[in-house]
Amino acid sequence: MTTSHTPWSPESARALLVEIDEPGPVLVALQTLQAAFGYVHSDSIPIVADVFNVSRAEVYGVLTFYSDLRTTPPLDVEVRICMGEACQAVGARSLRADADALIGPSCDVQNVFCLGNCALGPAAVVNDRMIGRADASTLRDAVMATGAGA
Repeated sequence: MTTSHTPWSPESARALLVEIDEPGPVLVALQTLQAAFGYVHSDSIPIVADVFNVSRAEVYGVLTFYSDLRTTPPLDVEVRICMGEACQAVGARSLRADADALIGPSCDVQNVFCLGNCALGPAAVVNDRMIGRADASTLRDAVMATGAGA
């Protein structure tokens, strides 16, 4: 992604977590770590469990349940293509095939289910930019606009 993140360290992760004072701390904690570091490092699991007095299994379960949480550092460009029924009905599958053929290795192309833009399907997101009625051309242009090229 084009956003720069703080390098992960156990100390900085713990410092972020002790500041959280909200209900549902595990999900909020994982979202906080991902916002700071770009992903949730696997060594964060025992830290989150310790800080919030929950099991490692609970932390792992939350981490692996939510598809928006990632466990690897992000690439330069993240492309998410909606594969919900409405988008599939108007060409999302062929858009995904086009994306795989057109987009370079510095891009992370992912299937997601419902971006909430059903009326303008197929929908895609390039980094944080929503694209309605996406096709190969608009997707390629959006990737190129990030500076990564396609």
